Amino acid sequence: MKAKTSLSLPEKPWHHYLTIDLILTVLNYTIFHPFVACIIPLCLRAQLTPYEHPAMRLTIAWAFILTVVSVVGLMSDRFAYGAPREVDLSEEVIVVTGGARGLGALIAEVYGMRGANVAVIDVKKFGEDEAEEKGIAYYQCDVGDRKQVEEVGKRIVEDLGPPTILINNAGIVHGKPLLELSPEEIESTFRINTLSHFHTLQTFLPGMLSAGYGTIVTVSSVLAHLGAANLSDYTSSKSALLALHASLRAELALLPQGPNINTILVTPGQLCTPMFSGVKTPSNFFAPIVGPVDVAKEIIRMVDRGESGEIAVPLYARWIRLLGVMPVGLQSMIRAWSGVDRAMVHRAGNGNTDS
Repeated sequence: MKAKTSLSLPEKPWHHYLTIDLILTVLNYTIFHPFVACIIPLCLRAQLTPYEHPAMRLTIAWAFILTVVSVVGLMSDRFAYGAPREVDLSEEVIVVTGGARGLGALIAEVYGMRGANVAVIDVKKFGEDEAEEKGIAYYQCDVGDRKQVEEVGKRIVEDLGPPTILINNAGIVHGKPLLELSPEEIESTFRINTLSHFHTLQTFLPGMLSAGYGTIVTVSSVLAHLGAANLSDYTSSKSALLALHASLRAELALLPQGPNINTILVTPGQLCTPMFSGVKTPSNFFAPIVGPVDVAKEIIRMVDRGESGEIAVPLYARWIRLLGVMPVGLQSMIRAWSGVDRAMVHRAGNGNTDS
């Protein structure tokens, strides 16, 4: 006898999933795509539309503008980041910090399924059976502790080889007002969110420079550009990563093998992970909550292509820096409308890991 299956209705209406990011994605694959734009005047010409016709002139001009913008963008990226490197996963050793769950776990498990050499560094302990099933080597370690990172680094080199891809993803949040944060909580935030990057970079970067290639992914947050009430320790620690990323790129440019090291800065918006559970976005259309899968997909795509660059999702995360050059009165109005300073008021802080 077959068991009955029940189909549950969607929890949210269809228009909940209609966002400005979805609309832009559709446009980027249609009228904003240079190839599609070039096809339109060709189709008009196939219908014997004269060149003097307004529609023909308009579509040719549109195709020309999009092509120029696309070429200039490619040239800008090449000038800023150099040529991409060839990535062969069979030759790479990938280290993911905070890879026990969430974003870090998705990235680690995808590479594990693809047969890459993956090492996850996390405070959580995993059994050998689970590690073997996922094809991932797990190392229990507090990334905020320099000695533990160095010891684990030696073990990874012995077990898998020198790491060539480092994804610094570990992080925590307490979600408390400044005056309610204990000194221990402030210290733990900076140890995990900021100092861990220094520990892993100083441990694994020398091996990349010796090999002559590598990739470093720095996971920050869009809040690093904004700051937010009840997140003073978190936003400060993530903001420090922006300066660290910029300084790292500057130093690598001065080293003989430095330009061969790819650097990727990730500044996502609110992720639907346990870290920010209970936090509601003021506008799902303009500021949708991002799935870890979407961010993981972008990170994996850029790492696989051997590219350097920045990943900012959703759409508003790409333009958030413009807020800083607006008149302060307008900035205050936008902050009040967005609700960024009220989002954490009703959330109890519990130090969830950003993985």
